Amino acid sequence: MTAGNPNKTWAEVISVYSKPRVIAMLFLGFSGGLPFLLVFSTLTAWLRDDGVSRSAIGFFAWIGITYSIKVFWAPVVDRVPLPGLTKWLGQRRSWIFVGQAGIAIGLVLMSLVGSADLVVLSFCALLVAFSSATQDVAIDAYRIEAVDEEFQGAMSATYIFGYRLALLAAGAGALYLAEYFDWSFAYQAMACLLILGVVTVLLIDEPLNNRDQLFSDQPQAWLPRFIKAVVDPFTEFFVRNGQFALIILLFIAVFRLSDIAMGIMANPFYLDMGYSKTEIANVAKVFGFFMSIAGAAVCGVLVVKWGVYRCLLIGAIAVASTNMLFAGLSLLEPELRWLAIVISADNLSGGFAATAFVAYLSGLTNRAYTATQYALFSSLMTLPGKFMSGFSGLVVDSQGYFIFFSVAALLGIPAIILVLVIQRYYRVKGDLASSSA
Repeated sequence: MTAGNPNKTWAEVISVYSKPRVIAMLFLGFSGGLPFLLVFSTLTAWLRDDGVSRSAIGFFAWIGITYSIKVFWAPVVDRVPLPGLTKWLGQRRSWIFVGQAGIAIGLVLMSLVGSADLVVLSFCALLVAFSSATQDVAIDAYRIEAVDEEFQGAMSATYIFGYRLALLAAGAGALYLAEYFDWSFAYQAMACLLILGVVTVLLIDEPLNNRDQLFSDQPQAWLPRFIKAVVDPFTEFFVRNGQFALIILLFIAVFRLSDIAMGIMANPFYLDMGYSKTEIANVAKVFGFFMSIAGAAVCGVLVVKWGVYRCLLIGAIAVASTNMLFAGLSLLEPELRWLAIVISADNLSGGFAATAFVAYLSGLTNRAYTATQYALFSSLMTLPGKFMSGFSGLVVDSQGYFIFFSVAALLGIPAIILVLVIQRYYRVKGDLASSSA
């Protein structure tokens, strides 16, 4: 676990961002973040702008469950080589490349189908989500394997910086393009941006790892290797953590429940409040982007200085609190000043919490099973929130935005409690340095 090093100077701590592999995560983060909003909140803005009901929009959130079940094919990404590609690019880079290809194809298909046929559009979005989730598995494995655990906070912060840049492009950028052109053009432009990810894959080095590959040099031994690849990552985690593994998994499941559950209704909320697509892009996306980066950068430094648990606690409290600000905003007349204040708090806390959580999850993995174990954690991280957000439109239509955001805030309380429980558990075990207390 990342416990921090209080003896390091602030100059030494900040210099972590100058490491080449830390810098490289900026571009991989962009590749990972670009498709997310395009099947999530940007898609909901498109649908709402075209007059689709909020109840129907809410159910589109279930496409995001694809990200939450990627653990089922993570062993394949972890161990199975791709003919031709793996020999050329390596295990991690080849799967990232295949994911990028699927994303680009899916986005182009979405742009051609549009909201005229919601069923076909949903299947196109599903292709994007599946390809994106596959790319995420490989990128997460690369990130964890590329550097020592000490630098995972900086790796996650840089990754989130790139991820947020992509969210800026897929959020504000897509809204601007939809305002001045149309939604079809916006999605085609987003597909073109994937070239940045492709170039990155071609330039970075494959991290070293001595894992066995399935179907490689001994085809007759693929079955026992496959069983080992699928079963061992899960058994190793439970053996290493004992019964407390269940508490860890519960914590992972609830940490992001609050913000994921409310996220699907953010853009419909802004539109229903009366803000234009340009105003949403300017404040919620562009201005919010800088607040997210600030939160991520501060947390990346503090993880090195304080350790991950204190940062997790700060993030959990902040995320739950900012949802109540949205509840208050729903009672006010639409003013950009109030929107900017709420967006600032929300994105600052979200960037901080996400960075701490990624660093925490990275420290949980055994590097012999990097892709599979991290996929388990990140899948569990999003599954409850994605499932619950599918009903968000029904809650808004029946109870209104104030009740919806208030309930979302209450969903953050279990995460706060469990951070304290886990922190105390590791302190008792002696795994935490005094600086993390």
